[in-house]
Amino acid sequence: MRAIVFDGTENTLVDDVELRDPGHGEVIVRVVASGLCQSDLSVMRGKIPFPSPVILGHEGAGVVEAVGPGVTAPQVGDHVVLATLATCGRCPSCAAGHPTMCRESFGKTATPFRRGDTAVHNFATLSTFSERIVVQAQQAISIPKDVPLETACLIGCAVLTGAGAVFNRARVRPGDSVAVIGAGGIGLNVVQAARVAGAARIIVVDTNPGKAAQAERFGATAFVDATDGDAAARVRELSGGGVGHAFDCVGGEAVTSQAMEMLDWGGQLIMLGVAGPETRLSVPASALYMDRSVLGCRYGSSRPGADVPMYLELYRRGLLLLDELVTRTYELDDFEMLFDDARAGVLDRGVLRMPA
Repeated sequence: MRAIVFDGTENTLVDDVELRDPGHGEVIVRVVASGLCQSDLSVMRGKIPFPSPVILGHEGAGVVEAVGPGVTAPQVGDHVVLATLATCGRCPSCAAGHPTMCRESFGKTATPFRRGDTAVHNFATLSTFSERIVVQAQQAISIPKDVPLETACLIGCAVLTGAGAVFNRARVRPGDSVAVIGAGGIGLNVVQAARVAGAARIIVVDTNPGKAAQAERFGATAFVDATDGDAAARVRELSGGGVGHAFDCVGGEAVTSQAMEMLDWGGQLIMLGVAGPETRLSVPASALYMDRSVLGCRYGSSRPGADVPMYLELYRRGLLLLDELVTRTYELDDFEMLFDDARAGVLDRGVLRMPA
């Protein structure tokens, strides 16, 4: 089986990966399409420590090829969006409908792949840079077969994370004001979810002014070039004193501190961007006195089984732009070009298409 294996230094496309059979409650999915997320690049850069060798990729869609014992859904032949949450389904968090808080599954790594005598890790319980993967049945959410898998794959991370942060964590309401720092795949989904939620002002902040038109297309009411003067002051000016919700889709102490300065009294900062493990958040205590708050947000606080069908319905109604997120598709043999383009910042989302 072909897959892209990262050895801790570089990625190599190989054809000798073996995948174990599905166990109880598991399915094998033939991956058709996979988006490239900044989290994958962060592992490559060493920003996110992870054991190697590993097959990266965690934003995928495909077709169910086999099911293990005890699986009633999905069924063989189903088209599915893949979610990273391999939850236990039994702990108090799972029982309460908060799968992102499952302590039984968080941080655990597995080695469902092998190359000869060497075990290969999976990433984010998926590893979609492989022709086939084995996952828990609940991670494979069935979707209508008329939805293009090259589009649907983005729901698995960019949409669940960005839109979920708006709907599930921040709970943006009609008339609210929003600032979005970073107009990549996650940020654009924050923008369009805020539009769907009825936000009156949606201000996008990015260092690349070339992203202004795409941000407006997704719902931004204003764009601020972060390289041109005081971005926080400009956001406060455009919002009449500060925003109710600031979404940090970049990560890092400087960006997060600047995001705090964009908040109005009672405003909340939602942190989505992945910062390195050494990063520390430093904000003046006085900044919190007027009911400002800082909220972490893992995977959009999502419930994939409920959220994926909702996002697909919004897509069908023309309210959620998914096709427009895909800047370019790449064949598996061209994976290095995809990685280079993503590092260069020229993609909203690049999608890797696996061979049939």
